[in-house]
Amino acid sequence: MRVGIIGAGGVGVELVSYLLTLGNMSEIVLVNRNKDKAWAEIEDFSYVASFTYARNTHLHHGDYTDCAGCDVIVITAGATLKGNQTRDELLDENATLIKTIVHELHTYAPNAILLMVTNPVDVLTHIAFKEGLYPRERLISAGTLVDTARFMKIVSQKVGIDPKNINGYVLGEHGKGSTLPWSICNICGLDVDTFCELNGLPLLDKAQIYQDVIHAGFEIFYKKGNTNHSIAASVFRIIRAIANDEHSVLPLGVYLDGEYGLSDVVLNVPVVVTREGATKILHYKLLPEELEALHVSARVMQKMAREVL
Repeated sequence: MRVGIIGAGGVGVELVSYLLTLGNMSEIVLVNRNKDKAWAEIEDFSYVASFTYARNTHLHHGDYTDCAGCDVIVITAGATLKGNQTRDELLDENATLIKTIVHELHTYAPNAILLMVTNPVDVLTHIAFKEGLYPRERLISAGTLVDTARFMKIVSQKVGIDPKNINGYVLGEHGKGSTLPWSICNICGLDVDTFCELNGLPLLDKAQIYQDVIHAGFEIFYKKGNTNHSIAASVFRIIRAIANDEHSVLPLGVYLDGEYGLSDVVLNVPVVVTREGATKILHYKLLPEELEALHVSARVMQKMAREVL
């Protein structure tokens, strides 16, 4: 599989590391506005091959033309949060850039799957989709997969169980407008309350856990200036699902057209990820209040997108 990465910031560079050392990629192309930085990162990574016993990967730096033939292209380029700036305030700054990038990529890689990482990720995916260049199954927001990972880790600490045995999804937007539908969450196959009751554990404070989840990324950002490790890992997870045609279910942002009673919005919902992208949107029977929370999130996303479009 050939993967392109647009943007050599913290997430883009860390993603190269994941793909190089843990993946099964044939080629990686890194594109960055500062071409010297892209060259230096790839040159530095080239020496990793001496210590890597995974599949040898051809590394390149270049321009959009070099993305021709890429199966997956990850867009991480754009302005990042500054100080107390919100993801919403980034929108105007990044919307024009994303449109330009998507048009460039379509010229050279019209059949690629695009994974959007630049924030505000869901609205930018919506704006990119409205350019009419890529179908919705191949234009995906990496959105709430990282939020879901944070949820799994926070719950695992409460109950003393491996995060991989915590099942559930953070849905809606990637940000403060996300929603956590507890009715479709479980621990080792049991609903959360039943698991706690049967195993002598206090019931979880669900409201507090939700707050911890939505503030986790901001807390990291304010103390180190960015959040890159878990985001890069979540994007790597998506690429692996695509490369292996896994049919895995992941919470990702896709353009909705009637699903969950929502249309004309990119929102994170459980989707089946295959070699062709987000090929199927799964339907869950959410509680009325959970569905309403999803609709509230959608209205915020639609308003932001309309203001730009």
